[in-house]
Amino acid sequence: MAASAASLRIVAIGASNTQGWYVGKQGAYPANLESLLKAKGVNAQVTNAGVPFDTTAKMLGRIDADVPNGTDIVILQPGANDRRFFGTKERRAANIAEMERRLRARAIKVIVYDDEIPLRYYAFDFIHLTREGHAMIAASLVPRVLAIIGRQQNDARARSPSRNHRVSE
Repeated sequence: MAASAASLRIVAIGASNTQGWYVGKQGAYPANLESLLKAKGVNAQVTNAGVPFDTTAKMLGRIDADVPNGTDIVILQPGANDRRFFGTKERRAANIAEMERRLRARAIKVIVYDDEIPLRYYAFDFIHLTREGHAMIAASLVPRVLAIIGRQQNDARARSPSRNHRVSE
């Protein structure tokens, strides 16, 4: 699947696992995702906006500043810091919903990555991911991104008049 000539702009929002704690930004899932998409022929630029120790409240506070105009997709990886720093499940859910609402109001597609991650993908601290964990997340995000691209291309085709349609006389 080839993307259009314009680059697909993706921003990954999250905390230390998005940022790449222990593996660095080049080992983190946003960089892995960009590489995997390019291998599939998708001209993608994935910006890593992960900030260690962030809770969903802090992510909500910076979402507008960290997601520039022209962004196509945001991957929101809310993580577990809300629980770690005594936040409630209800407040976490409300913050995630508000981030989604704000982004969709700007016509930005949102993928919330809040999947259960098997323990084998965690480092010794059982908080941060290994390189394999980041690779697993990136691989699981590829079909989600491709599905969004496919929907956008189908919507664009549906809006444009058919050039192959001829009227018989």
